[in-house]
Amino acid sequence: MRPDHPAPAHPSRRTLIWETLVSAGTIAVGAGMAWGAKDIPSEAGYGGVGANFLPWVVAMALMVCGAVLLWHARTGGYREMEEVPGEEQPDWAGFVWVTAGMLLNAGLIEHIGFILGCTLTYLLAVQGMKRAYGKPHNTWVADALTGAAIAAPVYWLFTQFLAINLPGLTSTGWI
Repeated sequence: MRPDHPAPAHPSRRTLIWETLVSAGTIAVGAGMAWGAKDIPSEAGYGGVGANFLPWVVAMALMVCGAVLLWHARTGGYREMEEVPGEEQPDWAGFVWVTAGMLLNAGLIEHIGFILGCTLTYLLAVQGMKRAYGKPHNTWVADALTGAAIAAPVYWLFTQFLAINLPGLTSTGWI
């Protein structure tokens, strides 16, 4: 602990239980990714690494981060966390907006293409976050344009320059 910061308050037992569950969940997600990565072919491709390289890296990183979080949770709680003003209750409406964006993208990406699917995900996630923080949420057009401005270059980078096939809306490869 740095001398310019006051000693952190001792977290409640309930907080420590939640921190332990979050830590264990992070380890479980990493283990699940590792379980799935074992079935991905490992033949070396471009750059000398196989298709399973990145999933293994992410799985290991998640498990290491989860282990560190678990150690913190079991030895006094997460350190140097700022107090969040307001209620400790989760904002379920914001969670629903973000989850809806992800599920709609997963269900519609083959039909509406990568750019529109990711734009929809971005739009709904931003709306959920704005509502959770009590910010004005009448910015649908600006949020949709921002989502498209992020998704389109990513799509073009993958499809036009890296020759990776992502679902498109048209057969031209540009939308």
